[in-house]
Amino acid sequence: MASEQSFDIVSDFDQQELVNAVDQAQREIQTRYDLKDTKTSLTLSKTELVIETDNEMSLSSVRDILETKVLRRKLSLKVLKYGAPQDVTGSRIRQVATLQKGINSDLAKKIAKQIRDQFPKIQPRIQGDTLRVASKSRDELQAVIAFLREREGEIEVPLQFTNFR
Repeated sequence: MASEQSFDIVSDFDQQELVNAVDQAQREIQTRYDLKDTKTSLTLSKTELVIETDNEMSLSSVRDILETKVLRRKLSLKVLKYGAPQDVTGSRIRQVATLQKGINSDLAKKIAKQIRDQFPKIQPRIQGDTLRVASKSRDELQAVIAFLREREGEIEVPLQFTNFR
């Protein structure tokens, strides 16, 4: 068993599930009595989600509804990175949430260093926006996955483990 085993660490989400969650949130916003006359809009693009509403209180309610729908669709809340609320024309408020996809190079270096410090026999390699982890032992690779799952709260993007071979 001298062959090398490996897996990839990626940060991705199902775009269609996010579209469904936003659609469900829009439907609930239209039917909720406290949000009915706020003219709230949710606009989803490939890289961001824009929430526009009347005031801070309705913005908080809309975010709560959206996050509930996202969680129900089994997506991580780490997918949404909220910016600061901005005043728009009149009494309207806009908040932009950028969609987190891929592991940036700084985070990949940090994760690779943690893996190397904890498991000296394992070789993490950065490949674009993924991180490939290789070792001769499958058990060590599973230990790395368990190690990263324990530290999920410290990492600002959701991680998935793919291509285990």
